[in-house]
This record gives sequence, C-alpha cells and structure tokens, in this order.
Amino acid sequence: MNYYNKLERHAKKLSRLGHLNAICGWDQAAIMPNGGAQARSEAMAELAVISHELATADYLEDWFTKAETEDLTPEQRISLLALKRQWTMQNILPADLVEQQSLTGSQCEHAWRSQRKENDWEGFKANLKPVVELARKEASIRAQATGLSRYDALLDIYEPGMTSAVLDGIFADVKSWLPQLIQQVEAKQTSDAVLPLSAPFAIEQQQALSLEAMKLLGFDFEHGRLDISTHPFCGGVPTDVRITTRYDESDFTSALMGVIHETGHARYEQGLPKQWRDLPVGEARSMGIHESQSLFCEMQLSRSSSFSRLLAPIIQQAFNSKDSSLSVENLYLMNTRVKPGFIRVDADEVTYPAHVILRYEIERDLIEGNIEVDDIPIIWDQKMTQYLGLSTLGNFKDGCMQDIHWTDGSFGYFPSYTLGAMYAAQFMAAMKKVVDVEAAITSGDLSPIFAWLETNIWSKGCTLSTDELVKQATGDTLNPRFFKEHLMERYNQ
Repeated sequence: MNYYNKLERHAKKLSRLGHLNAICGWDQAAIMPNGGAQARSEAMAELAVISHELATADYLEDWFTKAETEDLTPEQRISLLALKRQWTMQNILPADLVEQQSLTGSQCEHAWRSQRKENDWEGFKANLKPVVELARKEASIRAQATGLSRYDALLDIYEPGMTSAVLDGIFADVKSWLPQLIQQVEAKQTSDAVLPLSAPFAIEQQQALSLEAMKLLGFDFEHGRLDISTHPFCGGVPTDVRITTRYDESDFTSALMGVIHETGHARYEQGLPKQWRDLPVGEARSMGIHESQSLFCEMQLSRSSSFSRLLAPIIQQAFNSKDSSLSVENLYLMNTRVKPGFIRVDADEVTYPAHVILRYEIERDLIEGNIEVDDIPIIWDQKMTQYLGLSTLGNFKDGCMQDIHWTDGSFGYFPSYTLGAMYAAQFMAAMKKVVDVEAAITSGDLSPIFAWLETNIWSKGCTLSTDELVKQATGDTLNPRFFKEHLMERYNQ
C-alpha cells in the first residue's frame, strides 16, 4: 500500500469518529436529559482528544512527505492537498487545549440553554469567559503558525482565504447603503395591509408542514430527519443529516422558514461527492458556501412571489384552513416584511446583514483583545441602536445571549452568514441565465434548480478554492453588487 492510500485510510478513521461526535452533539442539543450533561461533556471531550491525537500523530508528517513523491492521479493530488491542509490545521493545537475547549464549550453551551431563558447574563458570563480565553489561546497559536492576525487565523477555519481586511471593506460598503434602504422599505410598506395570522397553529400541524416543505425541496428522508431543539441547526453527517427547529404556536412562519433554511444546508451535505466521502476533499468548501445554500433556499427561493403561490395551498391544507391570512398575497407580504427586530434567526433578509456585522465587529475585537467579555452587553446595545434603532439594555436573552455560536468558541463563524447571502444572490443571477427558475417553481418541480446547484456547487466538494468555485459557477469571484441588486429589485421598486 502506498502512502497516499495510508493517508486516505487514516482520514476515513477520523471521519468516522467525527460522525460519532456529530450525532452525540445532535443528541445533546435535541433530546438528552439535563442530568446527562456532565457525563456527555466528558465523553465528548475524551472523543475530541482521541481524534486530535490521531490527527496529529508523529508518523503523518513522514507519510505526507513520501506521498508527495508518489505517482498520483490529478484527483489524488487535489485530495492530498486537502488532507495536508486539514492535518496542518489540526496539528497546530496541543491536545490539552483541545480537551479544555471541548469540555468548557460543552458545559457553557448546556448552561446557556437555561441561562438564556432566565436572562442570566452574570451566570452566562462566568461560563463564557474561559471559552473566550481558550479561543484567544487558539487564535494566538494559529496566528503564529500562519502569519495571520489572531482573528483572521480563526476566520480561516471557516472561510479559507478570507481576511478581516476584506470583510471590513465589504461590510463598510453595506453599512453605507443598508440603513437608508431599511428606512425606505419600512416607509414603503406602511401602506401594505398585512393580515395577522389566526393563531394558534398546533405543533403537530407545523411539523407536518415542515416535512412537506422538506419534501418539496428534495430532502432525502432515507438519510436524515427533523427534530426540535432550542436553537435551529443542521448537523450530523451526509449519510445521516439531522435538522432541528423550534415551534411557536402563535406564528408558524418562524419554524417553516427555519426548516427551509436548514434544508438548504442538508441538501448541500446530501449532495456532496460520494466518491470522496469521509475525505477532506469531499467536504463542503466553506461555511460561506454552506450558508449560500441555506440562504438560497430560504431567501432566493422561498420568499419570492412565485414560491408563495406554490406554498400557499400546502400551508392551507396543513392547517385545514382557507383563512385569508393564508392567501398567496398575504403570505408574500409577510415573508417580505422588513422590520428591525432583536432576533437574528427571525430577521428579514434586509435587516439580517446588520445582525451579522454587529456580531462580526464584536467577536473580532474580542479575539484581538480590544474588548473584554464584560463589555459585550454595552457594545451590543450601542451597535443595535446604531444599525437597527433598537436598544437591548438589560435584555440579554434577546441581545448578546441569543446565539449558540460563542458558547462553544466558534469565533470567526458569523461573517459566513452574510457572505452566504451574497454568494446566493450571485448564484441565482448566474442560474437564471440557463434555467427558467420561474417556470420550475410554478410547476412545483424544482429539480432543474437543484440540478444546477448539484453540478456547479455540491459535486465540487473541496476540489476548488472558494474563488475558483464561484468564478467557475458564475464567471466572477464574489461580487457583492448582486446582493445589493437583489434587495433593491425585491424591496425597493
């Protein structure tokens, strides 16, 4: 057996341990009893250490050196580069830091679930501080190894090749026109007669509706399922994708749009190249590309007027109601309503970037040591007031405690959301040149849409850089003008 094949076998072993970790994480968030938290945290920390020890084994460096001299196919060369990048990223951190991060993050996340409900900032802060300190240690180690800034070293985990300098430029441009657009659209929509929903909406009926939406979007139920959790997410592995959502009996649209969003993630995972399964080259390109798939489904597709016409009869049937609030026209008005709010996951697509920019600016300064955990609530309130005209003073659960990401140290993740929205708009613009998107939606057969995504995005896995992937699919690297044009066309004409 040559050394490349040895590296493949080693990577597959690591992938299978990651499979177990993903399902344990889903169980922890969805159905694990509270009493299991401590033992689960310890078990997952142990699994993290075992995986880290395997990923950083001394003999791997020699295997890489020898594999690089072997007669490999072009595809194997690409795979070898992906294997080496993953090895390099994992080999940077000492095992004791990985164990501490897993244990501390797991404990912080579990406590957050109750602390958020109780608006307990003091309790959450005590758990978050060690998570931040460990994240700073990781950032410093990665920065020294890569030559990047501390924050950029973490950003590179989720968005390879992206830097805060580039993000600062992109977000500065967005901030130059977004507040005015929000005001203009709000003023324009004051004349819209939006009918209130006739609640309640039984959770069982909402679950059935969610499953119908997933079916419409082509979700493979042989390789995935839908459950409930405090914070909606898509987890698991490509062969066993776990979607979760949360239901509100007074408003079914929150859960429905959440499920559509997570189904976009799931379709990407289920569509990744099977020939590269369990190898880094077969994984998603980046979190920005991952978010582009969820936001393509949620924003580009499901909030369009044509999709409202497709979905309205399904919604009416799910709730056995012909109430006028469930009409095509009213659903479209509801789905395109622009109103600044506290909660990121419930935000409309116009105000959503402001939520992301706020979080990005705070986490960047937090990791760089320019601010401390104690400063977060005040800075959060200042930026919410500046960007969205809302104050969160004293309202921690709807302010700086609302997201799960920082609880486990996932700093550098938030920019992916708005990058994803920008990629999604660019993909739709390119797709419309060769696919009759409106006809596909009207017919109820969305397969031509997903065939384009599978050909141009999903099937590529990690074989191309993000810039190469986007340019090959659209003819250009990331160009934020498509996002601005999309928002202007939908909301300001």
